[in-house]
Parts: sequence; C-alpha cells; structure tokens
Amino acid sequence: MGCKSTATLTSGEADLTLSKKEVLKAHHKFTPVFKTLQAKVRVVYSEGEKSQTHTVSLRMEKDKVIWINSALNLIRVMITPEKVQFYNKLDNTYFDGDFSYLSDLLGTELDYTKVQNLLLGNAIFEIDKNHYNMTVFEEAYLFQPKEQLPLFELFYIINPAHFKLNSQQLQQVTEARFLHVDYLKYQIIEKQSLPEQLKIIALEADSETIIEIELKSISLNESLRFPFKIPSGFDAIDLK
Repeated sequence: MGCKSTATLTSGEADLTLSKKEVLKAHHKFTPVFKTLQAKVRVVYSEGEKSQTHTVSLRMEKDKVIWINSALNLIRVMITPEKVQFYNKLDNTYFDGDFSYLSDLLGTELDYTKVQNLLLGNAIFEIDKNHYNMTVFEEAYLFQPKEQLPLFELFYIINPAHFKLNSQQLQQVTEARFLHVDYLKYQIIEKQSLPEQLKIIALEADSETIIEIELKSISLNESLRFPFKIPSGFDAIDLK
C-alpha cells in the first residue's frame, strides 16, 4: 500500500487457498476506523433515460451523522440514526421523516448503519464465520448466509488480493427487487482503506436506478460542523 497519505489500494497477489476464518480476519482488518470524514463527491444519477450529475460535499461523523451539501447550498441532506432530512431550494420542498425515502430509492429496507456501511465499503450486514458459507467464485471469495432469510437473498464478493468488497448484492425475489453495489476502486487515506469509485444498481420491477459515486479529496478526523435548518415556507414531500 505504501506510506503515502493518499494512494490507490493496489492488489497484491491473489490467494484463493485461504480458509473462511483467514479471509474474514483479513477483511475485518481493513474496516476503516476514523471519527470524522470529509470529501468532495461526484454523483451521477440515472433513472431510465434521465441522467444528472452533481458534485457535492460529504461530511460524516461515524455512527452519528451523514451530511451532504450541493453547490450554492441548493440541496442539503442530513441523515442520523433517527431520521432522514433534506431540502431542495430548486423546488422549495423538504423531507423530514424516517428511512422510507432512501428505502424506496434503493428498493430495499435501509437504516443508518446500512447506509453508512454501503458508503464505506463495509458489508450491509456483518459477515461472520458461523452464519456464512464461503466458496470460490470467478476468482474471488463468495460469501452467503448458510440459511438465506425468508424475504431476501444476500451475497458478498471479497477480493482475494486486498480483501475489500468487490460487490454486495441483495435480492428480494418475491418483490422483484434487486440491489447491487460494485466497488470499482479503493484508495488509502491516512492508512485507512476507503472506496474511491462505486456503482449502485437498484432494480424494482421494470424500474432501474443507477448511482455512480466518486469520492475525492478525502480528509479524516478534522473538526466538522453539520449545519441544517429547513427554510420556512417550503412544502413537505409526502411519500404516501
């Protein structure tokens, strides 16, 4: 990985002979540890034939708050373990409620921990050796629960060279829902392994949403503020 504070996580020699315990030990070793994170994020959002690109500021206090702000403060988002809030000055609307908005957007039930894990390249649900089987699949390690949950199926693919996630996939067959997150590139920031490029594909029936995310200029453990106040006179978004 080198000693630089910012570097691309490069793959060493792939080893497909390790035990499940060894793979998970290496995987958990690279779980990022920090107090706060700040980054510039390029987001490409596509739904059907519609596509839009934004560059936003991301701030995070681990396990407490995720804060996103667009250029000129036109759109601001604050996610905490208790609620999801955002406002949009382009159409004078706001949302102040639970995780149903993000769950509908990505087609699967979400909470704060799952959203944070998704952004950091961590498994949405913790992988442990007692409840998961491991096989070698397409030159990588595939983990899936020994007993898939009744409502959805879960799959994780771990890179055999750097032991970070290549992909995590959640399928809800009866609901025709599918969430697929690919981690295309990682970077080393202050000895922490963090995603640099990821792609989220959410399918629900005939609807497809694709979100491509690139994290740049990441800094860790700085003192950050998370200002948020819904402007007066804005109209609430009703999901019902």
